[in-house]
Amino acid sequence: MQKLDPNKWIDKYSDYLFKYTLARVSDYELSKDIVQDTFFSALKSAKNFEGKASERTWLVSILKRKIIDYYRKINSKKGKAEVRMNFYNDGDNDGDWLEERVPQTWDNMAEKQLENKELQNQINSCIDKLPEKYAMVFKMRTIQEIDTEVICNELEITSSNLWVIIHRARTQLRRCLEDNWFNK
Repeated sequence: MQKLDPNKWIDKYSDYLFKYTLARVSDYELSKDIVQDTFFSALKSAKNFEGKASERTWLVSILKRKIIDYYRKINSKKGKAEVRMNFYNDGDNDGDWLEERVPQTWDNMAEKQLENKELQNQINSCIDKLPEKYAMVFKMRTIQEIDTEVICNELEITSSNLWVIIHRARTQLRRCLEDNWFNK
């Protein structure tokens, strides 16, 4: 059975939790605040830790709730999305892609990085053009990989409604990317 060691949390987990958060909320200062709030909440609820999961897994579960809480607070505002875009399969650069469309690989690493940043900016721009609810559901499910049931409970929607929203968001994103990136 695992035991908590709060004195080592910052050294062991702060970098991971910060990067995890930053990839989901796209704001450096906000990410630091959410991680700090996560540690504080973990300290307050340490007595509830049953030792069935590792410290890190337990902290990440608290962090996920904090991120969901953040998105619930901005439900009426449009949030930024940090889409980790990388379509290269070379170790440290491994990443996720929204759809099956993947450009051919390039030989020059500088060109790869520039192209990747430009594509990331275009994806962010396309996400910003989505209707607010579409953008929020898309980010929560596709980018943050939050479970369907959690999203449905948090946003008070049915699972079939969630999947309709995801489908429509992806269709609009695909069209936006085709118009503004692939066919330019």
